Amino acid sequence: MKVLPVNETSDRMAGSDLDHAVRVLQIESEALHKLAESLDSRFCDAVEAVHEMKGRNRGRLIVAGIGKSGHVARKMAATLASTGTPSFFVHPGEASHGDMGMVTENDVVLMLSNSGENAELSDLIAYTRRYGIKLIAMTGNANSSLSKHSDITLLLPPMPEACPNGLAPTTSTTMMIALGDAFAVALLERMGLTPEQYKVFHPGGKLGQKLLKISEIMHQGDSLPLVRDTAMMDEALLVMTEKNLGSLLVVDESGALSGIITDGDLKRHMGPELLQKPVTEVMSSSPKTIEVDALAVEALDLMLNRFDQPLTSIVVLEDGKLAGLIRVQDCLQAGLA
Repeated sequence: MKVLPVNETSDRMAGSDLDHAVRVLQIESEALHKLAESLDSRFCDAVEAVHEMKGRNRGRLIVAGIGKSGHVARKMAATLASTGTPSFFVHPGEASHGDMGMVTENDVVLMLSNSGENAELSDLIAYTRRYGIKLIAMTGNANSSLSKHSDITLLLPPMPEACPNGLAPTTSTTMMIALGDAFAVALLERMGLTPEQYKVFHPGGKLGQKLLKISEIMHQGDSLPLVRDTAMMDEALLVMTEKNLGSLLVVDESGALSGIITDGDLKRHMGPELLQKPVTEVMSSSPKTIEVDALAVEALDLMLNRFDQPLTSIVVLEDGKLAGLIRVQDCLQAGLA
């Protein structure tokens, strides 16, 4: 018997591993194409049922499943909740032992099962039928008990599992995850969810940081370094030093913005006569501005990438009127780097 060198054996195993991986991805990719082609009016009916439930402002979408389908159902409930559809996961087994009380007549139940014949699902199916609760099935078996007793069936196309034995849920769960994402996004589009509304559901972590509004971190009110356009530079420098924001805003009698004085302006006018100059001679009369309802990441991009020279701060306006000042430093401290 010929014994292969260790390196040659490793190379053959690595090649085989890649072949298996590519085969799995190709099988699952083809399944997703088939799934997209199979969608019909039943998908629209399911979206409408949940959208109508949300319109009543009382119901929730209950997502349920057993085994691998249960894991997908948990993920699906989390995605739906984060995109504006009140939703949570209920374990069918636990529902049979008291958690059925979590489900109300105002809710819609979305139940996942590739076979549609799990015994643990029966009590929850019966509960929805008894109390007239709308039941949406996501299954690969049109003739299953789950499908036959549901109001709407989202049917997965018949595709082989990527597992070589055809046993481990692989292709079927991939289709469920993708269909759940499609369902969540369709509902998101229905409600016209904005980035600002999305942030309400994601206040922490990188998502929360990226969706920060300028108004949440800008300097405003008494913290702003303000002087009248009639002031001289000796007075202006005192205000600039006291507020310590690296710039000074010049306003007219009505409080409207006339210009800005930055460290760069001071350097350009540096000399023994600086303190005797009027602020209008030193200021930049066309400061760069951004509207208050923009995101902080937009302000950071504007300051760092949109001009020949990076800016350290930018003026914030609200309906054309002075509202505040935001600096690169403020964005970095908020974790936007």
